[in-house]
Amino acid sequence: TCHVYVDPEWIGRTGPAAEGLEQSMLEFAEDVTDQSRLACQIIVADNLDGLILKLPEKQH
Repeated sequence: TCHVYVDPEWIGRTGPAAEGLEQSMLEFAEDVTDQSRLACQIIVADNLDGLILKLPEKQH
């Protein structure tokens, strides 16, 4: 999946928290946290310049 961890300082800027289909898809991901998002669901905009994301260990 495109599961990523959004840096806590950025989580409020990435749009609404995971819900609906995104939340359903995260149920199949491992090691989900409050900072988990699907990268493919984050709308890229100028206000995200410098966004810090980390990949779950199992996706390396």
